[in-house]
Amino acid sequence: MRAQTIDIKESTGRILCCTIFRPGGKKLLAKGHLLNDDDVRLLAIEGLQEVWVTQLEDGEVSEDRAVAMVAGEMGCGGLEIRLAAGGRANLIATEDCCVLVDDDLLKQINCTASVAIATVLNFSYAKAGQRIATVKSTPFAVAESQLKAVVSILKERGPILQARPIRHPSVSILYSDAANGERARQLFENIVRQRLEKFGTAPGFTLACIEEEQAVAKSLQQLMRMNPTAILIASTTAPAGPEDVIGRAMSRIGCHLERFLAPVEPGNLLLLNYKDDVPIVSAPGCFRSAKPNVVDLILPAMLARYRVSGWEVAGLGHGGLLV
Repeated sequence: MRAQTIDIKESTGRILCCTIFRPGGKKLLAKGHLLNDDDVRLLAIEGLQEVWVTQLEDGEVSEDRAVAMVAGEMGCGGLEIRLAAGGRANLIATEDCCVLVDDDLLKQINCTASVAIATVLNFSYAKAGQRIATVKSTPFAVAESQLKAVVSILKERGPILQARPIRHPSVSILYSDAANGERARQLFENIVRQRLEKFGTAPGFTLACIEEEQAVAKSLQQLMRMNPTAILIASTTAPAGPEDVIGRAMSRIGCHLERFLAPVEPGNLLLLNYKDDVPIVSAPGCFRSAKPNVVDLILPAMLARYRVSGWEVAGLGHGGLLV
């Protein structure tokens, strides 16, 4: 594109290179606006004789079309695309969701010279109506060859971002204590409720038990019969590892150990198991305070029924220092 200053009468069909304001400071026409005959008459009435404009050349795509094409390929799930002024497209959640982001693919696209994409963090909880990503192009136009390359990568690799809906989750809670399970309930119930409320849900079926292998295993089996989306174990003790009481109880009912230890502070002693497709999480100390911890990082994905892997937990180390 080649910018130039031309007579206002010759500007129809050209793209404004700068925003035009009235003398009082009110915006008249925005940068990037495609001028039509009505715009030209308006500018003439305002007293303008010349205007700084540019025009698409062969092999170029307008900024609005470019971001619309990229936005249409980069996301899926419960979202919609809204175009904004200045070569920008916003992705908006249409329902409460967990946002899953392919970080490697995002970096690859952002290394191109044509568009820049910003998203919320991977595993973020988003409410309906919240902006979860934005796409911005180079000003005014994008080389068609570059745009085709970006779109081709997205078609081949799949979307960068998924807005995975959270629909009617049921979170069961097991309170455990070495002497009296009800003591754990009294200590942690309010914090558990506050934590879940942040994600638009509330505790479902709850039990309390003595922290003894057989009692914990029996309680977990009872909770599994309620078909929960996830089970949280709020314990007053800190396990030394999967071989401790909580871990042995999980193993006793046939759980698969996905991960012990998380590179997150607070929440290092995370113990994540799966019984079939149901995540069972023990995170000692994380229910003593409503301050952000590892549970806040992984819970949105679990509420969206996404299976969090041990590899993904390991990836939480970058940004995992929460306090």
